[in-house]
This record gives sequence, C-alpha cells and structure tokens, in this order.
Amino acid sequence: MSSWSRQRHQSPGFFDPHLSRMLFLLLLSVASGQGVTQNPKDCLVFQSERGSSISCHSPAELPSYLPADTVHLVVEFFNLTQLPANLLQGASKLQELHLSSNRLESLSAEFLLPVPLLRVLDLTRNALTRLPPGLFQASAALDTLVLKENQLEDIEASWLHGLKTLGHLDLSGNRLRKLPAGLLANFTLLHTLDLGDNQLEILQPDLLRGPLRLERLHLEGNRLKVLGKELLEPQPDLRYLFLNNNKLAKVEAGTFQGLRQLDMLDLSNNSLASVPKGLWAPLAQPGRDMQDGFDISNNPWICDQNLNDLYCWLKAKKDKMFSQNDTRCAGPKDMKGQTLLAVAESQ
Repeated sequence: MSSWSRQRHQSPGFFDPHLSRMLFLLLLSVASGQGVTQNPKDCLVFQSERGSSISCHSPAELPSYLPADTVHLVVEFFNLTQLPANLLQGASKLQELHLSSNRLESLSAEFLLPVPLLRVLDLTRNALTRLPPGLFQASAALDTLVLKENQLEDIEASWLHGLKTLGHLDLSGNRLRKLPAGLLANFTLLHTLDLGDNQLEILQPDLLRGPLRLERLHLEGNRLKVLGKELLEPQPDLRYLFLNNNKLAKVEAGTFQGLRQLDMLDLSNNSLASVPKGLWAPLAQPGRDMQDGFDISNNPWICDQNLNDLYCWLKAKKDKMFSQNDTRCAGPKDMKGQTLLAVAESQ
C-alpha cells in the first residue's frame, strides 16, 4: 500500500522537497508586480529580502548566469542529458536546487563546488546510473538528497562522502539489488531513509548500524523475503516503518524488540502466514499506542493457535488498524475468509 505509506500519512516535520518546490512555484504565480518576469522564453524570477528565487521550465532558455543572491533554483522538464558546466558559477548562496524531470545521465565531480551552502538537491526522474566520487566534497551543509526514479543499479559508499549533515536520503524507484557494507556508517543526523520500490532481495544485518538515528524507514515495493532480527536493532527511535508490497514470508522472533517509539507499521501485501510467538509483545507495551496506525492486510494468514499473540494485540489496537476488512484468514479451511479481527474477538 505504497500510496498510503507515502501520501496519506507523513510524520510530523517530514520534509518533502517536491512540496517545497510547489510552494515556491505558487509564490511565483501570485507575486505579480514584484519583479516576476512573464516572457515564456525567460525563467521566472522572484526577488525578496532573502534573495532571488528562479524557476526555469521548457520552453524557457537557461540563463547564462545566475544573480549572486540566488538562493532557490528550479530547472525542470528540459530533457537535458548534461547540465551546462558553468550553471552554478557565481551562485555561492544557493540553498535549494531542483533538477527533476530531465534526462540527466551524469554529473561532473566539480558540479557542486560553487554552492557550499546547498541544503536541498532534488534529482528526481532523471537517467543517472552512477554518481562521481567527490561530487559532495564541498557539500557539508546538504540536508536533503533526492535521487528518486533514476536508473541506479548499484551504489557505492564513496559516492556519498562529504555529506556530514545529511538528514534525508531518498533512493526510491531505482533498480538497486544490493547495498554495500558501510553505506550509512558515517551519517550522524540521518532521520529519513527511503529505499522503496527497488529490487532489493536481501538486506545486510549491519546496514543500519552506525551513528544514524532513523525515524522513518521505507522498504516497501522490494523483493524482501525475510526480515531479520538484527536489522532494526540499532534503531530504537524508529517511528515509521514501511515493509508493504514485498515478498515477506518470515519475520524473525525479536525483530521489533528494541523499537521504543514505533507509531506506524505497514506489513500489507506480503506472504505472511504466521509469525513467531512474542513478536508483537514489544509493540503492546504501555505508551506504545501506534498512534498513526498499522496495516497487516492482504497476507495469507493461517488462523490457528500460532496467532494467539497477534489476536491479543489486534483486540488491544483495533482502533489503529487499517484495512480491517482486507485482513483475512487464508486457512485453515473452516476459517478461510474470516477477518482476523473477528477471529481475535471470538477468542
């Protein structure tokens, strides 16, 4: 249920770079008479006390230079495979750069050197297959990196060196099959990690070890079959966990043991027939009310005594349960088609 996980529920303070861009464009559209250009061949420019904000969409022509006070730049829908080498020259105050919906195939290692104050880089929907090592050597201020819907099949830890304050990393919608050891080892401020809609089959047990303190983890839309106990153990502050639309047939005992703050869990559309005894107990402790809900629908649940723990949990948390009518027994034969909640309440 990726639409639910990505759109219907977002954590407080969750930063959406696309929303940021939309608000910026709205500001431009209502700022008539305040320095906004209207020639379709020109980029839109809005000037404020904070600095210049520039939005370029085809058929506009890319500017040959940027004002020195540029803080926000949007260059989208140009079908560019390469960016002009000097695009960012002289824009040392730039804080947000949106380059989505082009056809960028590569970036130079020196591309971001002129913009050391950059906080947001959005490269959604391009054709990138790799990043050059050294790209972020001058990007210590970067907080949000969005590489959604590119053509990444692999990723190397060296590509991300230099990102000292990264808080939001979005690698969703690529073709990633595996992740290297140490990919996240040096991130101290990472709170949101989106690996959804890739082709991941296995996650290394130590993937989330390190100084990072995740609050939001997207793993939906992959090919995961087993959720190991050690994966989530280093992240006790995790609040939002999305595992829907995988092939999960097994969640190991103790997987949720250390999750002290979990507010949302999505396990829908997997292959779960049963779960180990005690799996749900950590999520039933006083004060853990799953305030933003949970979804375990569209799994082939076998409704026997092995689900007794789950039944108890469902009765206690039923007001937080999404898709109750789609959470049904696949067996045994005399139980097939009944909702899990009805079975739980009959116990």
